[in-house]
Amino acid sequence: MARDRYKVLDPTAPHFLTCTIVQWLPLFAHPANARILLDALAYLQQHAGLTLYGYVIMENHCHLLAQSPAIGKTMASFKSYTAKQIISGLIERRSPVLDLLAFHKLRHKRDREHQVWQEGSHPELIADAAMASVKLEYIHNNPVKRGYVDDPLHWRYSSARNYAGLEGLIEVTTQW
Repeated sequence: MARDRYKVLDPTAPHFLTCTIVQWLPLFAHPANARILLDALAYLQQHAGLTLYGYVIMENHCHLLAQSPAIGKTMASFKSYTAKQIISGLIERRSPVLDLLAFHKLRHKRDREHQVWQEGSHPELIADAAMASVKLEYIHNNPVKRGYVDDPLHWRYSSARNYAGLEGLIEVTTQW
């Protein structure tokens, strides 16, 4: 039986994706870790055909609305690279979080000492522009719902500013 009930049905279509840190540890409360995600997304846009329609980075997870020639492979690459970079930074800072990432590593992950991401990215196929709009609203209102800001435009790690015609931290495609 598969470990994840979510499946990529059309690997080239836009998907709503959620990537969560193991045990919901707040790794992205550290700006350097959030920057790793942003840099990885920008790289994938430039070199792997990723079209990013929207994103939000919260303290322990991120949501993406994205499309690529093979979204499953793109997300695997994204998670692998960002995990290595985050672990490298934690080692450099001698962070005690490393012990938690080792403790919560799944038993079958024998090829690594630490686990950063939970398995899967829960891909949900975007059927049409209306569904994309609903998912974008969810993404942009995530920090508001959590009580971190009163206005989605005030959350630094989100594409809400891009959709308001303001400069965001990375480029996003706002046309469907």
